[in-house]
Amino acid sequence: MDEPGHGPAGSGRVGLVVARPVRMLGTEPYFMEFVAGIEERLAGRGGSVILHLVPTPEEEAATYRRWADRRLVDAVVVVNLTSDDERPALLDALGLPAVLAGSWDGPAEPPAVRTDDAAPVRDAVARLVDLGHRDIARVTGPARLRHTTARTTALAEACRSAGLPEPTVVEGDYSHESGERLTAGLLAGDPRPTAILYDNDAMAVAGLAAARRLGVPVPDRLSLVAWDDSVLCELATPPLSAMSVDVYQYGASVARTVLELLDGAPVEPRWSPAARFVARGSTGPAPR
Repeated sequence: MDEPGHGPAGSGRVGLVVARPVRMLGTEPYFMEFVAGIEERLAGRGGSVILHLVPTPEEEAATYRRWADRRLVDAVVVVNLTSDDERPALLDALGLPAVLAGSWDGPAEPPAVRTDDAAPVRDAVARLVDLGHRDIARVTGPARLRHTTARTTALAEACRSAGLPEPTVVEGDYSHESGERLTAGLLAGDPRPTAILYDNDAMAVAGLAAARRLGVPVPDRLSLVAWDDSVLCELATPPLSAMSVDVYQYGASVARTVLELLDGAPVEPRWSPAARFVARGSTGPAPR
């Protein structure tokens, strides 16, 4: 989806810019479910989502400026929040109402639909500890993202509390290629992890392929857990355990916040649905 070629906003058009290569969006169903949740809630008011894909943060900022200049949207949803995020200030200066979606502990304005990225990591570590795992690694998304930092901190604290060694953390970019390459590197390390957590489904599926290629059986010698659950996880062999979030309802919560903002009504504080651990065939007891 791209920018419309007609008239000014005013009927509930909500802009969403995703700074990520288009090829990656096609292999990761998360954003499609998120947009569907927003669209369903907006549809009752005649609103719609304008999804624009850009390769860089600079082009994302340029898109906001263009939208504000041409009055193409009534509000913007901001995702993939970063530690030094300049977008809220930019959108305020442009006069574009905004709703933040994600890991956020900043000011109350603009309003945010927050996610808890720490508790699910602690839950996953507890499950792995119960299975006897001690050497845990993680393949993350980009380190600049707030939810990446929150998950990394939670993993380190959970391992420390359980008396485990410091976890090995390597940075990926959500792509299949980085998941495969980084998993191969982890499996060549010493000590080799017996469990790996991934920040999305695509990297986890790629990690499973890397383990198979290297002759490391899952889950007999290695347990894998994806953060985002999806059909990709369900159809893998073995099916991937995952931290599952109702992304569709998350999008619907964001849309409710957007509508309150546009109506000038009090904006209710909201959180995304909590992620829950779904155990499947990729997790098992730690090897002896």
